[in-house]
Amino acid sequence: MGISTCIVMAPIRSPKVILTGSPDCSILATDVETGNAIARLEDAHGDAVNRLVNLTETTIASGDDEGYIKVWDTRQRACCNSFHAHEDYISDIAFVPGTMQLLGTSGDGTLSVCSLRKNKVQSQSEFSEDELLSLVIMKNGRKVICGTQTGALLLYSWGHFKDCSDRFLGHPMSVDTLLKLDEDTLISGSEDGVIRLVGILPNRIIQPLAEHSEYPIERLAFSNDRKFLGSISHDQMLKLWDLQELLDGHQGAPDPESQSVEADSDGDEMDVDIKPFKPAKEPKRKKADKGQTSNTAFSDFFADL
Repeated sequence: MGISTCIVMAPIRSPKVILTGSPDCSILATDVETGNAIARLEDAHGDAVNRLVNLTETTIASGDDEGYIKVWDTRQRACCNSFHAHEDYISDIAFVPGTMQLLGTSGDGTLSVCSLRKNKVQSQSEFSEDELLSLVIMKNGRKVICGTQTGALLLYSWGHFKDCSDRFLGHPMSVDTLLKLDEDTLISGSEDGVIRLVGILPNRIIQPLAEHSEYPIERLAFSNDRKFLGSISHDQMLKLWDLQELLDGHQGAPDPESQSVEADSDGDEMDVDIKPFKPAKEPKRKKADKGQTSNTAFSDFFADL
């Protein structure tokens, strides 16, 4: 049985625990030093778990192939929020601490905004012709950027989620993962295996930073000290890049082949029931077949974390 996604869960009591989600619908906690399984949550979802995101010291969020997003309280060892926000697989999730909202993207081509306080889907974009594969929040919370199957970046203005305000047609293939470098710059991972430095408003591909492989790049992440950039791809390798060396090499001219932008109006009315974003003070894939599950009890999960 393969692993759909993984994330290092440093804030949950120990910085040495990794949580992984699997097509068998389970979530597994593993000690990174020993490689031993610490705890296992069976039947976390009704379908394959393909996205895990760390929210706070005691909560995580997970997304599955049927469009469900769940939030788990590690203290109560239980699901505290569940949203059927989409009609297809959840491709990415972002957390907004200031408003206690989750943003999700899906293969159904929509962006959703879910309220943890009200336990409901507050807003959802119109259907895009593209599958939405990744997202990141930038410009001090004023813009949400989504990567798509065709390579376009869709820019949504906060509070105007029904339709995108800009389309940046810069990537030659799908944009599978996005990582915010700062409020004006992001790092993208594409189906062509290239890691790129991208400027937002003005929209431009500043320069390719590295090439992981000829396979799609699934995830990008910083090390805790932000000295290294990690990337994973279909070549089953985790690569670590010296971030400073990569950035020191981007002094050249922007890529001349990636400057196409389509702009739409931001003038439509603000979506109902969406509070303005307040930044916190602190800083695809296709559905997999479900596997068999074991008999580990639900209450065992997180017990040793």
